[in-house]
Amino acid sequence: MALDISILTSTSGSKRINFLRVCSVLIILLLSASRLAAQKSIPDDYCISPQEQQLFDKLNMLLEEYGKKPLRLSASLSYVARTHVEDLAANHPDTSICNLSSWSDKGEWTACCYNPYLPDQDCMWDKPKELTPYPYRGYELVAYFQDSSSVDSVIRMLGNTKQALDMLLANGNFENKKWVCMGVAMNEHYVSAWLGQRADKAKKPVLCDTAAVVPVAIAAGQENKEITYYLIVASFQDMKDAREALRRFKKNGFEHAGILNENQLHRVYSAKFDNLKEAMHAKKQLPYTYRDAWIFKK
Repeated sequence: MALDISILTSTSGSKRINFLRVCSVLIILLLSASRLAAQKSIPDDYCISPQEQQLFDKLNMLLEEYGKKPLRLSASLSYVARTHVEDLAANHPDTSICNLSSWSDKGEWTACCYNPYLPDQDCMWDKPKELTPYPYRGYELVAYFQDSSSVDSVIRMLGNTKQALDMLLANGNFENKKWVCMGVAMNEHYVSAWLGQRADKAKKPVLCDTAAVVPVAIAAGQENKEITYYLIVASFQDMKDAREALRRFKKNGFEHAGILNENQLHRVYSAKFDNLKEAMHAKKQLPYTYRDAWIFKK
């Protein structure tokens, strides 16, 4: 057969050879495409933790405080964020000249040493394309906490870091961006939030150990549950410290102050409200001393 093809010299014979070659190339391309599709799929058992869901909800609340629209939760970008914080914790690519946006060579992705002086931005931006079905670029906010990170510490960090806040709010150097979705992940020391300008077609991720993701204020069968907004002015791990802070706040005129116990933290609030608008107005009226105050929805 090979000899037969090699000695054909007529026009029809040449077309036959070309046709066979095209078929072979198409088969190879189809096989390659199927392999790539398999590599890009999000694992069936992927889920986000309750802490990550809470972080996503509070980041959306922060956006609303600044008059921005809330973003949709992206399974693809959340999976990229989870993969990155796990890589950072296990392989520490953020060493020497490589910063926190770097990726090691220990996984099924392209290694990336992100240097602020010689940045290779595509190696970071293209990670959603490498790891998930999301075919667009992603933009990451990533942070390291020497002590264990918490949702509260992340929100405080964002509120006190202008560049990070500008990126989240699409202000300043990021004013040409229009975020529509976001993915988050966190472990003991690393936190990652990925922002996307195009919608993610993947289904929303489920909460770990649950059947579906539900908003903080709307659980199955509890659609009419009342929502309370707490204006948090301090958080403590020790109840004794929280009580001492509460005593000071009441002495300073916050007669409606109280303590909210949540996720093993004791949060002191100056007041609580029935709607977000009232809470935001009260936050603006606080003295500058309480500029780090934030709103917790429950």
